[in-house]
Amino acid sequence: MALAGLAALFILISTHCYTTIFAVILKTEDKNPWANEFESIELSCIMESIATKNPRIEWKKIKDGEPSYVYFGNEISGDLKNRAVLKEPATLEITNATRSDTAQYRCEVTATDDQRSFDEILINLAVRVRPVLPRCSVPQSVPVGKSAELSCAEGEGFPRPQYQWFRNEEEVPEDPKSNPKFLNSSYTLNPSTGTLGDFRHKSSFVI
Repeated sequence: MALAGLAALFILISTHCYTTIFAVILKTEDKNPWANEFESIELSCIMESIATKNPRIEWKKIKDGEPSYVYFGNEISGDLKNRAVLKEPATLEITNATRSDTAQYRCEVTATDDQRSFDEILINLAVRVRPVLPRCSVPQSVPVGKSAELSCAEGEGFPRPQYQWFRNEEEVPEDPKSNPKFLNSSYTLNPSTGTLGDFRHKSSFVI
């Protein structure tokens, strides 16, 4: 009886150890992809594990916290209609990326035949946009010893561009004390906004 009970327990443990749990599991090759404007880009959504033969696949775009459908009911919708395709099994390819496509995208898969029947993955897409010629504001003349503000900016580039200023073809350092040629100057330089503020110097200044 003792041996029979031990054998039954061994069979029970073995059966439990080899029980297969079917679960849909997603992964991506790149959670933070980027593309230049008007190029193609793939948002990879790979089913690493799944038992269901025909799972439901959905893609959503999240812009300013608001979700909208990109792929639903086996077709592309929204502002990506005619500009995107779904590649097997669930990867979304945007064939002509624009600046408005910069957003979060969520791939969702529902697998009714799996014990874990749902999984999702979030991807952050950035579409890079070339900057245009900036508009600059530079006073024609400034009295000696008086301060002036010089500005230079453009509104198209993404990510936001960084600005450099030059005096007599030499780059102006962020800290005037770091370059002997600018020790007689005083100013505040912001590379992110393109503003050169409270500038004081006797020499001419060009951008």
